[in-house]
Amino acid sequence: MVRTNKIIMLFLLFLSFNGMAQEFDSTGISRERLKFYLKRAVTMAEFLTVDPYGNDGPYPYKKDDVRLIHNIGAKFIGRAIYRWGNEATLAKPEFLNKARDLIREVHSKDPEVIFQAAVFEAVSGQVNQLPVPAWAFAALGRQAETRNFRYEDMLDINGKFVNQWGKGSSVPDITRPEAQLWLMYLCGVYMNLGCEALHLGQIGLMGMNDPGLRVWNTFIHKVRDYARLHTPRNWVLLDAHTPQGGMVVDGKSMLDFNSFPLRIKEIPAKPMEGVLEVGYLDAIFQRSMGCITPSGWKCAALPYLVEFDNFGISQKPGVADTASHFIWGYDEISWFYLLPEKKRNDWLRYAYHWVAENDRTGWLQMPISRIVTLGNGIHGTRNRGNTRSADCPVGINVEKTVKALWRE
Repeated sequence: MVRTNKIIMLFLLFLSFNGMAQEFDSTGISRERLKFYLKRAVTMAEFLTVDPYGNDGPYPYKKDDVRLIHNIGAKFIGRAIYRWGNEATLAKPEFLNKARDLIREVHSKDPEVIFQAAVFEAVSGQVNQLPVPAWAFAALGRQAETRNFRYEDMLDINGKFVNQWGKGSSVPDITRPEAQLWLMYLCGVYMNLGCEALHLGQIGLMGMNDPGLRVWNTFIHKVRDYARLHTPRNWVLLDAHTPQGGMVVDGKSMLDFNSFPLRIKEIPAKPMEGVLEVGYLDAIFQRSMGCITPSGWKCAALPYLVEFDNFGISQKPGVADTASHFIWGYDEISWFYLLPEKKRNDWLRYAYHWVAENDRTGWLQMPISRIVTLGNGIHGTRNRGNTRSADCPVGINVEKTVKALWRE
């Protein structure tokens, strides 16, 4: 009987994957299938990164994260692997092999789950230690060379955004051929790993010398060409932070969906309270551009995700400043983490329903794992949405709320 049940389960998984493939293949993804993923999106930053390779310090309790994914029915695992500096780690086989093992473990129970890697607007001098693989040259239609990457050749020749993230850590300039080579390498490494989505970070910073997005457009077409040969469904879902409401050239979007921070507005009279508001600062609500999507279907507004952003702490934590991107002096995920448990879950319910009621094009990406910045010399703390237990003693008990909201 046990063997029979297992065979039935595997058959049902096959049918599920086969049905999904009809709406997600080398020609693109259907509108309904894209919504299916965005409605079940979570932020689990560095879930695929095993210790000791985390950008933000140790990340234990992965077993409980796997349980959580299946328990809540998550289908899109955002920012699951990336490098922010420390690029030399990409040369370590264990770093990628362990990530591949985690993908296989999750897919053994749910092959629908998509993992997103992030290709950020940061590069450091460590890239000089990495050899350029022949396939990266080939993906850009260039003749292969036997050499390492060249950090200096990735940067703006006039020094714009050089050392933006500290000495030796800069924003790559997409118009520089060496920057394109580096970004293609990152995209390819993650797609080869099994990631079927790529977050391209702050495309505006990397496009500092590409105001018409022409270089970006050519580059992204080459990324998609690579995906057609090296991803399970021969397609990669692309998104980026789009403060202008999209990445559109001649009416066609380069991205499958947009993404942006929530941009929470403080209520100065009520300490640590905040609300969402259309038109507040550069929030994306009701501003996502209409276009023809990369998959060929038209939309009046491109679907998007909003997330709890992280970018640090202000000089005045706990102090309101409605002209700032900080919320009570903290980035969004740190503010959320610091709320009492009941207020935290109440606010998550509020945000989920507010987005649905104010812009049907957008969905809230649920905050399951992301680094927080608390100040006072505290480092390496993560927001962990898991239900607190012996398997994840640092959980903040958001899991049940997410599951209940998705079941509505």
